[in-house]
Amino acid sequence: MVKKNNIVDTTLEEARSWGNAQYLEDGLVLTDRIAYAPIPKEPTRMTFILMALCRKGQAQYSIDTREQIVQPGDLLFISEGHIVDNYSASPDFECSCILVSTQFYHSFVQNVKNVSSLLLFSMNNPVVRLTPREIQTYSNYFQTIRDKIADTQHHYRIELVKALLLAMFYDMSGVIYRVEQSSSKGQSRADVMFAKFIRLLEENFRKERRVGWYANKMGITAKYLSEIVKNVSKRTPNEWIDSYVILEIRVMLKNSTRTIGQITEDLNFPNQSFLGKFFKEHVGVSPTEYRKS
Repeated sequence: MVKKNNIVDTTLEEARSWGNAQYLEDGLVLTDRIAYAPIPKEPTRMTFILMALCRKGQAQYSIDTREQIVQPGDLLFISEGHIVDNYSASPDFECSCILVSTQFYHSFVQNVKNVSSLLLFSMNNPVVRLTPREIQTYSNYFQTIRDKIADTQHHYRIELVKALLLAMFYDMSGVIYRVEQSSSKGQSRADVMFAKFIRLLEENFRKERRVGWYANKMGITAKYLSEIVKNVSKRTPNEWIDSYVILEIRVMLKNSTRTIGQITEDLNFPNQSFLGKFFKEHVGVSPTEYRKS
């Protein structure tokens, strides 16, 4: 078992020093020198989303105590909040790594389904063997995004990088479909229950934000649901509910012409003031300031 008092957080700021990194200040790092990363002596909690293609060598590590092995042609996913431990790698280990903060990820995804699909897939398939065509697709995106980050004179550099990342996530969703269609790997009851909670949340968060409501729909107690969700995802049901609501508000503010009053009604808030307070607590600015930014 992992001792909680020994867990340390790893950050995107640290990843910039891994070598040959290109990055955007507000939450994105690309590097192909993961071998330069210091080997953690303690269990390490991820504070960002990591997607990486192994090009050479081999690495071993555990995610939440589950052992993983990565070899050339493997794509690995690690979501925010999960704990990496027992890491070791061969001297020639090389990966093309894309590290994205959750905040930055939410700034370019278009709807909540994108979030839940990647989330559930990465939990059940932390390491996936890619086909030659999928390897080429990932590699092309990786290099193009690196080049665009480096082009600091481009007036729409950040917008272009976000568009490329979104296209890449959509393109790589073909991997999700392929693996899910061919996989016969059984899931634990906790994984199945968590996936059911996320699907229910995806369908109902605009109107329901009570943990008890979701537990009742699943035929279990709120306490049991909280235990399952916390154990599987390292986040509470309330944190998941809030993250979906915040993401939807962000998307509506940026990608629609609906007024804040209309968004208040759409998401079943008692009044506009309540929505504004909720949003500012989570994002740090008011809905109006966010829309103008």
